[in-house]
Amino acid sequence: MYKATVNKDQEYQINPKEEQDWCVQEVKKDSYHIIKDFKSYNAEVVEADLESKVLKIKVNGNVYEVAVKDKMDLLLESLGMDAQLSSKVNEIKAPMPGLVLDVKVAVGDEIQKGDPVLVLEAMKMENMIKAPGEGTVQAIEIKQGDAVEKNEVLIRLS
Repeated sequence: MYKATVNKDQEYQINPKEEQDWCVQEVKKDSYHIIKDFKSYNAEVVEADLESKVLKIKVNGNVYEVAVKDKMDLLLESLGMDAQLSSKVNEIKAPMPGLVLDVKVAVGDEIQKGDPVLVLEAMKMENMIKAPGEGTVQAIEIKQGDAVEKNEVLIRLS
């Protein structure tokens, strides 16, 4: 069983074991021709965020945002353990030992997933450390020039 939410307001239940009354043919990579109820549709995957299972799909010129949940997602949701809640991050830790070259955020800054937060030099390479999730910078535990160890807390979020 799958649940698809379109544009955050229309929900559909899809059971892959039931026979579907549509025909889908891949035309080229990320482009499909669909026939449903004797009507023809051209669909194209515009953007895919596989981690959050959200797709932007263009159907006959209209773009739709589709969030898909499989049976595991639905089970976790029913147990109150949504994947979105479990991905909440309160700390940004050093992925490797290194030297802090630059801190890109300040206490109180609002950050989004993917925002650069600091530059860490490791093995003579500069590594941009990005926010794994969204939040507000609560505390910065390091400063420029500090040597850090793997898994050391660098920034605390709230």
